[in-house]
Amino acid sequence: MSEHILDELTWRGLIAQSTDTDALRRDLDQGPLTLYCGFDPTAPSLHAGNLVPLLMLSRFQRAGHRPIVLAGVATGMIGDPRDTGERSLNTLDTVSAWADRIRGQLERFVDFDDSPTGAVIENNLNWTGKQTVVEFLRDVGKHFPVNTMLNRETVKRRLEADGMSYTEFSYLLLQSQDYLHLYREYGCKLQIGGSDQ
Repeated sequence: MSEHILDELTWRGLIAQSTDTDALRRDLDQGPLTLYCGFDPTAPSLHAGNLVPLLMLSRFQRAGHRPIVLAGVATGMIGDPRDTGERSLNTLDTVSAWADRIRGQLERFVDFDDSPTGAVIENNLNWTGKQTVVEFLRDVGKHFPVNTMLNRETVKRRLEADGMSYTEFSYLLLQSQDYLHLYREYGCKLQIGGSDQ
């Protein structure tokens, strides 16, 4: 019998945090689980920091689960909060072109076929681009206590240094909305990513 994927990932030190490990194990044992990882096209190519999440998607797929690769054009246009300062803002055309290039790189790690475990690629601009600011603030922002957001380590460090724009501060809300959309559309129950997510 092969090792449980959750045990393997734990042994390799690849699980930094989990909401409910026992529930995750049960979900993984019940059959194909749909999971996702987001890759924001903030440059024309993926980078070394994307390798571990890509390998994890590949491992999950080989273990019989279905990966969703999120090409975060919407989130890529604002950039995630990082310690080194705010990213430069790029045009929609530029970020979309980078997302198209990244697709070819992703195909080296996961199989985009028609099988039950075939990977799916999504673009979060497809659902966020249709929202008005008022809808976003009312339907998404309403559910996020600012105190919780201010306690995130990246936010704390940035506020202690040069500060942070509202654009970057709202990244967490967009990312959370992505998860909700993928849950509703695909039954996605797991997000993987860097420990800063």
